[in-house]
Amino acid sequence: MLPYQTLEEAALALGRNLTLAERLWYNYSAQKSDFLLYSHNALFMILVFSLVPLPCAFMELSQSKRMAKFKIQPDIKRSFSDMFNCYKHVMKMLAFVLGPLQFVSFPAIKWLGIHTSLPLPSLWEVLSQLLVYFLIEDYASYWFHRLLLHSQWGYHKIHYVHHEYRASFGFTALYTHWAEILIFGIPTFLGPAMVPCHMITLCLWTSLRLVEAIEAHNGFEFPWSPTKFIPFCVGAGYHDYHHYVGGQSQSNFGSVFTYCDFIYGTNKGYRHRKQALEKITKKNPQNSKVNGVKSRRNQ
Repeated sequence: MLPYQTLEEAALALGRNLTLAERLWYNYSAQKSDFLLYSHNALFMILVFSLVPLPCAFMELSQSKRMAKFKIQPDIKRSFSDMFNCYKHVMKMLAFVLGPLQFVSFPAIKWLGIHTSLPLPSLWEVLSQLLVYFLIEDYASYWFHRLLLHSQWGYHKIHYVHHEYRASFGFTALYTHWAEILIFGIPTFLGPAMVPCHMITLCLWTSLRLVEAIEAHNGFEFPWSPTKFIPFCVGAGYHDYHHYVGGQSQSNFGSVFTYCDFIYGTNKGYRHRKQALEKITKKNPQNSKVNGVKSRRNQ
């Protein structure tokens, strides 16, 4: 809760007039507790997860021939019941894992210095913090994913749930064992723990991270996808290979960027397959897929 009774008092404390964004934030948050504002993070995650996968889900269900050319594994069709069952599973995980986690983690959030106060961070501060968070999360997630979840014990006890769908779609981004949600929560909050931020930045960070995860699992590879224009960014085609290989996969562990896979040599299988598919496509352009996986020269 903000320690100001009026906008004028807030402006006097800051020694300047409030910006439009700060006035809006004051009017919205002045009478709300910090815990309630922190709870918005879970609400945004539910909204993002419920809405962002819908366009590709509609494309999948409509079986549009126009969009079929963008489907990575076109031989695998998903029904409405497949998607709805996946969605229900994730909603249960969010309700019974993410919900209680809000209560448990709030004291740590306050202790770390994540705040709701004025002034609001500048655009440069928000963007620089988000970049740091993406880099930290990607590096930590790579090792959690590779060493823990794809170890014999980790895969058969926890990670097998996420690999039940060999051809992923948007809702499978959070289709996991409850323990995996907790495990990947560590890399997600490691950045804000190291570089504390405003609560608005925290909500924006978790929402963007979820959007990126959904995009990597959506089952379609579009030439206009934002990941095509970000260097070393994991895209749907790149991550789909990880699911296509399945539980024995020792390739493409990156969650946001591909540089860890390149540095540590865990994308060799993907690169060799990609090169082989490109050679087949050049010899016979009509036969552009092998074992249900399309050849994309821009993967």
